[in-house]
Amino acid sequence: MLRIRLSRVGKKGHPSYRIVVADVAAPRDGAFLEWIGNYDPMVDPPLINIKEDRATHWLNLGAQPSDPVLRILDKNGILERSPRFRTAASTALVEPGVRTAPEIAREELEPESSTSDLELEASVEEGLAHESEPSASEEDF
Repeated sequence: MLRIRLSRVGKKGHPSYRIVVADVAAPRDGAFLEWIGNYDPMVDPPLINIKEDRATHWLNLGAQPSDPVLRILDKNGILERSPRFRTAASTALVEPGVRTAPEIAREELEPESSTSDLELEASVEEGLAHESEPSASEEDF
């Protein structure tokens, strides 16, 4: 499986990263298939250079971005251009427990039931109790 990830370069204390496409089993700074960009977190604001067409190409071929690269690609709008990530991009970066707009809309459209689960259980038990009691016509024969 292919992964789009960061490969560390630069001096000690001043890291800089290459955005590369590499095999999952390859080491962090090891062999890679293609170098598609740079990321320098030490300048303000962080410098990001990426070949958008090559990143889209690899995403369409099935390469999985690592978490930091996923954020970089989303920030640059590259995930929106890839058909595989159009729907997943909006939900991948949402924190757990935070309701998104589609979830809120679904909740508003769902009809609220007037009976609770306890009331339903009680009515089912009541119905079963009535079925087990013999009726007057059965006692006569």
